Amino acid sequence: MPCAKPVNMPENEVLMPQEIIDFWFADDTRKLWFNSTAAFDQQLRESYQETWERARRGEMDQWMQSAEGCLALVIILDQFPLNMFRDQAQSYATEAQSREVARVAIEHGFDQALEAERKAFIYMPFMHSENLEDQQLALELFDQPGLESNLRFAHHHHDIVARFGRFPHRNEALGRDSSEAEIAYLNSKQAFTG
Repeated sequence: MPCAKPVNMPENEVLMPQEIIDFWFADDTRKLWFNSTAAFDQQLRESYQETWERARRGEMDQWMQSAEGCLALVIILDQFPLNMFRDQAQSYATEAQSREVARVAIEHGFDQALEAERKAFIYMPFMHSENLEDQQLALELFDQPGLESNLRFAHHHHDIVARFGRFPHRNEALGRDSSEAEIAYLNSKQAFTG
């Protein structure tokens, strides 16, 4: 089990981007990126929910001045809530913010200063978007050396949004009615459940 430093800290204590990066890219955490456990989700809530709340309120926007800061902020806003609030609407509450941070990183060329594995997380908010233009951008961004496996998933996400205009597996959490086509898809072996 990865050891997360508790981040329920006093208001005047400052968390640094490198702490988030070191935690997220630690060998033990890597194993759980797309194969999480209830215990890891709970660990993230206990250790980083307050950090996520601060980022959500814009209190960490100064991190957008560097590649590392943008990467850490995208991880907090895009990745952490998917674990902390699994199957809840809150999982997607800061996706739009994460895309804004990613856009800043790309506009400043910060993504180019990162190795492929880290660069992929800068681009992931576009893959998570239900906007087809963002999905198209994801295909363009992931189409580069070192990101081939991510590109395969980007195509998969793009195809779902192109087909349904959204991710059907989010409907229940977001209180949306599913169409008959979406219900058939969700009950199929091809269903993507997040």
